[in-house]
Amino acid sequence: MRIEKILLIGSDQVWSIERMYLKYLRELRIHVELFPAQNIFYDYYNNSLANKIFFKIGISSIYHVINKQLLTKVDEYQPDVVWIFKGMEIFPETILALKEKSILVVNYNPDNPFIFSGKGSGNSNITKSISLYDLHFTYNLSIKKKLEGEYRCKTAFLPFGFELSEAQYRNSIKEKEILKICFLGNPDNDRAAFVRELADGGIEIDVYGNDWSHFLKHRHVKVFSAVYGDNFWKILRRYRIQLNLMRKHNEDSHNMRSFEIPGVGGIMLAADTAEHRFFFEEGKEIFLFSDKDDCLKKIKTILSLGQQRVQDIRDSARYRSVNSGYTYKDRTKQAIQELEKLYE
Repeated sequence: MRIEKILLIGSDQVWSIERMYLKYLRELRIHVELFPAQNIFYDYYNNSLANKIFFKIGISSIYHVINKQLLTKVDEYQPDVVWIFKGMEIFPETILALKEKSILVVNYNPDNPFIFSGKGSGNSNITKSISLYDLHFTYNLSIKKKLEGEYRCKTAFLPFGFELSEAQYRNSIKEKEILKICFLGNPDNDRAAFVRELADGGIEIDVYGNDWSHFLKHRHVKVFSAVYGDNFWKILRRYRIQLNLMRKHNEDSHNMRSFEIPGVGGIMLAADTAEHRFFFEEGKEIFLFSDKDDCLKKIKTILSLGQQRVQDIRDSARYRSVNSGYTYKDRTKQAIQELEKLYE
């Protein structure tokens, strides 16, 4: 039997990872729709101060509204698979109700289900639902091991990827190189502290993201607003070095930048993790650092490289990314293979 209908549960924002899977599942000629549970929640939450207060003190009914609408949508759409992204808005009872309808219920959490690093990274719905899913897609091999070992869950490894058109790539490689280090991402205390240490070592750094000025002021650090769309890819390509800093819930794994930077032919300097070494060859396609001192040393080395060596690294990173199946189109094919095995 072949899967005919999939209902995705998550966000409809242009940056959401679920939109990538929506696009490529449709290319595979699977009927798929997206129920925007996260959009419904944030539309409510950001509508008024009163709504925020009601939710924070636990008297809001918004989650109940979302779950009722979801069950109505399922009854109308009759999917074979319900694929929940993260799942903060979805009650465990709703997952059980879906399974009673003989629907496969799978999860993909782009954050760590065991470590909540912020208010948007998880809640009790995540924790209480772990053992209920028919399958967990996970980007993190240590999370995969824990899900299988401690929770006896069925899992499949589904790393992050990148989504870059050929036209965007061609436009990006026209950028004139800036011989500096860049960090593109939003700040937190750990990231700001690491950037500050590099700047204290005399390194000039440009950072792009929201609210960096609230976290860091330094004479060697220039702050720029967040960038999106074509500008996002141009910035990743433009600088000699793109720094990739892992958050605490991801320290032993990889993140979205792990594929976006090499995918556009950027030169990535990232934390030395087993997964980075699994996906790329260190010294040829990417560079890795073990601590702040090692990072400073690698920065100086990369900044001193000749143009031919730099071009070779950029070309190797791009070639590996495209030819090793690191695009979201490839990831979608991997996912549907796992779903169809489970469905059979």
